[in-house]
Amino acid sequence: MDTKMNKIEGLIAAPFAPMFENGEINYDKIPVYYDFLQKNGVVGAFINGSTGEGVSLSQREKLQITQAWTSRNKEKTALKIINLVGGTSYSECIELAQSSAEFGVDAIAILAPFYFKPGGAGQLAEFCAKIAETVPELPVYFYHIPVLTGCNVAMYDFLKEAASMIPNLAGIKYTHEDFMDFLSCLHFNNGKYDMLWGRDENMLSALVLGARGSVGSTFNYAAPLYHRLIKAYDEGNIVEARQLQQLSIDMIRLLGKYGGIATGKAYLRYVGLECGGFRLPVKNMTAEAYKAFEADVRALNMEDLFSKL
Repeated sequence: MDTKMNKIEGLIAAPFAPMFENGEINYDKIPVYYDFLQKNGVVGAFINGSTGEGVSLSQREKLQITQAWTSRNKEKTALKIINLVGGTSYSECIELAQSSAEFGVDAIAILAPFYFKPGGAGQLAEFCAKIAETVPELPVYFYHIPVLTGCNVAMYDFLKEAASMIPNLAGIKYTHEDFMDFLSCLHFNNGKYDMLWGRDENMLSALVLGARGSVGSTFNYAAPLYHRLIKAYDEGNIVEARQLQQLSIDMIRLLGKYGGIATGKAYLRYVGLECGGFRLPVKNMTAEAYKAFEADVRALNMEDLFSKL
């Protein structure tokens, strides 16, 4: 079977893991979440990633989340489902990869080992190949996020090694600011690989280089902003595109102001989709802080650019 997957163009959201107040997964919220993303023009869901707290979930929870997203996808067939399978243990990654294939995901993604780190591109490719070869009919992405994994292998070097080792390699989710490396990967082997941009605050710069697909957490609650940014760029309205990118940056600055990644779930609550909080050690927002956060969000004057439930 042909393992090639068409390159994904558009916004791929990185969904949060819906949780109850006690920190247990609210699986029943996933069909609502799926429909919410579809309604707002998102073309895919990158599940169990950083935003989805994949590293904080048990193997069983990740399997159940994957099953919930793919079950909904069989009904609608609208979103591409990419499942991040890990991780530090290739045996656990293989288990998740094979289950993902059985559930019917569109692709899997592999993260660099972040405790015992690979010493170079060859070791990293070898680790990924060990997982990818167990699901030969499934497209495989590598998830490059060195700020969290501490694996600073250049992706151009990785592609040079992985191209011959991993026949079902589809591309890279690139969450880093090395535009030189990113462009070289876009051009590698005549543009064979799907390079999905992963920094929402730098999307315009990536569009200039040739990116057409992006994975991001802020697409969960501000997809209209990025649809308009892409449209402005495509139509040559660069000044408007810059203004919209600045608005994205202003919105993202509030993540840092209110404590980091968990603020994304506060944005989701703001647009009407309650998904609870994050698990420890991530710090969640207090009720008092949320009131101040709401005022700051309203001050952005971008209500028409938030996603609608």
